[in-house]
Amino acid sequence: MKDRSAGLARLAMTPLYLPSVLTGAKSFADNPVIGSPLLNRLGLHVGRILLAQAMTALRRAPLAPFVGAEDRAAFRRDGFLVKHDFLPPEAFARLEAEVRAFRAAGWECHQGDTVTHRILLDGETLAALPATRALLQSPAYRRPLAWAGARAGAPVFYIQRILNHLTQGAPDPQRHLHSDTFHPTVKAWFFLDDVDERKGPFTYVPGSHRMTRARLAAEYRRSLAARDDPLRYSARGSFRWPEAELPALGLPPPKAFAVPRNTLVIADTSGIHRRGEASEPGVRLEIWAYSRISPFWPLSLPAIAPLTRLRDGLVRAWLRRQDARARQRGKLPPWRPVGPERLTSLE
Repeated sequence: MKDRSAGLARLAMTPLYLPSVLTGAKSFADNPVIGSPLLNRLGLHVGRILLAQAMTALRRAPLAPFVGAEDRAAFRRDGFLVKHDFLPPEAFARLEAEVRAFRAAGWECHQGDTVTHRILLDGETLAALPATRALLQSPAYRRPLAWAGARAGAPVFYIQRILNHLTQGAPDPQRHLHSDTFHPTVKAWFFLDDVDERKGPFTYVPGSHRMTRARLAAEYRRSLAARDDPLRYSARGSFRWPEAELPALGLPPPKAFAVPRNTLVIADTSGIHRRGEASEPGVRLEIWAYSRISPFWPLSLPAIAPLTRLRDGLVRAWLRRQDARARQRGKLPPWRPVGPERLTSLE
């Protein structure tokens, strides 16, 4: 009876969810339209993928002249760009010293035995970090990130620390091969530490961002049962991909980015990727950027300072709201506020 009542409630709410089809909403479990087996059998999920791909190409077109042809070709082929020795040595030394010495309140996410610590780099914070601000405003940094993300506006920037094996817990779910969502979306890592197998290097399946016939067929099959997938992340639209499935998709083995400090990596995380296994406890420090736009917009606004400030304010407000709501229910939020003194225990 309970299941029947839940099904009727889901059916009654369906019209309210229809507009979400034209947004970045991705959860099959929480959205009765996106998760509908009937609509996905008729091609809803695959149709959203193809339309989002077309809109991405449209938004990238005016940004293409600002990025070298070699970089564009590499990204289209592989789904990522890797740029070693990105800053001159003197500039990198100033940036590294500045970031390592900086103390501010931040946010933490605990996933299994891994902790992710972030400090939002909004305008107020960057006023105290001139070397970091210079990096984030550099055309050499921003232009390929804008083109790859099909978004002219500013990404969200953080100082990020990945703390491997810091706590007791289940394996980190980010170490499972997965795709973030159904449409192209970009993340970037500027590494301030050397990254090798000890620090869990970012790992990516080259070419897995391309929606080939095999990938679309796999997406279609998954969409039919995703609503009831026992894997929570897959049910909410971030599909997990067993490595044994890669050959059937025509894909090579995953590539781990064991790179030296002062390396920039930009990746389309609709491709298949994961956080690498770390062989020992430790900290990885980086400047992290996240760029995601509503997938069906044909145009992207440029970086406009008032809009960027509004966006960063909304990010802070969302984090505070998630914290307050979780604590009202007697639970810990996914992202927990921590004070600047927390950094002393992390380094």
